[in-house]
Amino acid sequence: MRVLVVGGGGREHALVHSFAQSTLADRIFCAPGNAGTAALADNIGVDADDLPALLDFASREQVDLTVVGPEAPLVAGICDLFEEHGLAIFGPNREAARLEGSKVFAKEVMRAGGVTTGAYSRHETLDSALAALSPNGPYPLVVKADGLAAGKGVIICNDVDEARAAVASCFVTRDFGAAGDVVIIEEFLAGSEVSLLVLCDGRNAVPLAPAQDYKRIFAGDQGPNTGGMGSYCPVPGFEQKAIDAAMEHVAEPVIAALRKRDIPFRGVLYAGLIATDAGVKVLEFNCRFGDPETQAVLPRLDSDLLELCAAGASGELAGVKAAWKPQDCVTVVMASAGYPASSHKGDVISGLAAAGAMDDVTVYHAGTALQHGDVVTAGGRVLAVSALGEGFAVARERAYQAVREISFDGAQVRPDIAARAVKAAAGELDLFPAGFAG
Repeated sequence: MRVLVVGGGGREHALVHSFAQSTLADRIFCAPGNAGTAALADNIGVDADDLPALLDFASREQVDLTVVGPEAPLVAGICDLFEEHGLAIFGPNREAARLEGSKVFAKEVMRAGGVTTGAYSRHETLDSALAALSPNGPYPLVVKADGLAAGKGVIICNDVDEARAAVASCFVTRDFGAAGDVVIIEEFLAGSEVSLLVLCDGRNAVPLAPAQDYKRIFAGDQGPNTGGMGSYCPVPGFEQKAIDAAMEHVAEPVIAALRKRDIPFRGVLYAGLIATDAGVKVLEFNCRFGDPETQAVLPRLDSDLLELCAAGASGELAGVKAAWKPQDCVTVVMASAGYPASSHKGDVISGLAAAGAMDDVTVYHAGTALQHGDVVTAGGRVLAVSALGEGFAVARERAYQAVREISFDGAQVRPDIAARAVKAAAGELDLFPAGFAG
């Protein structure tokens, strides 16, 4: 198969890396790719949001399957465009991608499917949102921009002043652009979060192994939200029973609710779940592979990912189950100076070969580029270093050992990725509420 991966981040490098191991892959292209994908695929100079150019390339090069990484081209309708021209593509169409493109739409679909989520109110004006904020709470609460905001449109507010400032950031200072034209104010849900990626073919669904990620920039979940500073897979305590329940009460009802609207969901349904004292609820849906969860999930996958994606695109996932390696995986993100407020570009990265040569370690490139023969920083999250191990303690030590081999100016690394997984696996910490049957 001739395969095109759309995107240029760590998730796309992980996809390319997995596809390169498939006996089905004849040639892999990545648009636009990065310094890491260049070693495994042909990077092409087309941006992920340039849909006409991507269509022209896929048609001209007779691409057999396109797999889309980022959310923006999905929301813009790349799958509709490719399918109209008879090209196979793995991802949801424009209407289905509204699950991620509009938080209000996602809430409506969940209500129709009977899926449990946080209570919320919807607002189109500053006055409406401010009127919904009581000085007496309850706090914390969450203010969310309805549209796509590069993972930064979710603000946890601890009091009324923070809530008013969050609302103003959407409607007044326009920090999130058009994504903040509509705002939802949502109850804060406390508990342990789990990311469950589900491969869908429009009717059938195949869950991948669950993962947990780390959103805050600093240790101890302090500081502003990021796109993700690390992840691990699987999740101690969220076992097969919990996965089956999430499929029965979340993924399958959502897919069915969309189908009733004549919207088939093909692609990856990313369910952001939280296990609360009142049971598992949905925090959000994404419509693509997660980042950095994908970098922690795929090293454990023992099935052919390209075969799974091709089956999803052609509606042939019935009866399919993914196979998994027994090891645990820990992924540590290395971010550039200034992230998440800004990023520093052009810093030379050293130590990549030494880290990549370590047993059971994979270094995924995210924000990197080639410059005068050097690999340099080119974005906020620069690398995701993943390591497999017999147990989380081994995987975690291996990942951080690989991180220590790599250096660039201003590198930011959280020191506590998967520390809780080590404790949970040893029986020293319960990640989930008492009585949770995982």
